[in-house]
Amino acid sequence: MSSQGFVAPQSVSSSVFKDGIFNGKVVFCTGGGSGICRGMTQAMMRHGANATIVGRKLDRVTQTAKELMAATGKKCLPCQADVRHPQALKDAVAKTIELYGRIDFVICGAAGNFLAPISAVSENAFRTVVEIDTLGTYNTVKATIAHLRATKGAYIHVSAMMHYKGTPLQAHVSAAKAGVDALSAALAVEEGPHGVRSNVIAPGATAGTEGMDRLEGKGDGSTEYLYPLGRMGAISDIENATVFLFSEAASYITGQILPVDGASEQVRTQVVPYPLSVLEPEKVKNMIKGKL
Repeated sequence: MSSQGFVAPQSVSSSVFKDGIFNGKVVFCTGGGSGICRGMTQAMMRHGANATIVGRKLDRVTQTAKELMAATGKKCLPCQADVRHPQALKDAVAKTIELYGRIDFVICGAAGNFLAPISAVSENAFRTVVEIDTLGTYNTVKATIAHLRATKGAYIHVSAMMHYKGTPLQAHVSAAKAGVDALSAALAVEEGPHGVRSNVIAPGATAGTEGMDRLEGKGDGSTEYLYPLGRMGAISDIENATVFLFSEAASYITGQILPVDGASEQVRTQVVPYPLSVLEPEKVKNMIKGKL
């Protein structure tokens, strides 16, 4: 009997969802210059939406916008903004309204992370992660909420899986993402009567992302990941969840957290050796790419 388990297939959204389901709609995405949020935006554009992508590096979002337009044939407006600065986000929203006249969907995806024990994370480093993830989500909501009320739109907030269990070296981002989840839940109940939905996508380990590259360690073979569906997550998995949650098929789904991790959280081992990583962090520093 073979010990090789099942490996889940990877599907592109266009093989499952109809073309044009977001025709005439506009998606506004923070953190859209790369990785998961770029993929989420491309999936929305693939199905008819125009887009605005927001990031701190203008050259990156400009290049990404060109690539997304070439790949989908839809419009993509690049905007430079730091989500920690409310006025910069308001300016990006104003440019979006000037170009498209509306915003229907918002992806709150800007994030920052690194591996470090709480005893070694500086106050400034902790604050920075919370400001980007939690405060940045709040600032994005504040800048866009009036427009989503007008279109009866929806939010997706990009969270993570590490705060659903205690995870060493991730106190800063665990606190920040827990705040994101709480904001989404409050938004769902406050804005539901205005016709606005809010949900969270919580990706597990996802291949081909900057975050995974930072967090998987420098690779000495001691880190083990377990995948009940036979593989690490792919950006396309997050794309498909995005298209579903923004589609009319999810019109009665709000206030929810959707893990996209293939059940790997249920069998997760720690990212670094435990308890060695907290008792003697110097012995595992070669696995840590973040700041100590």
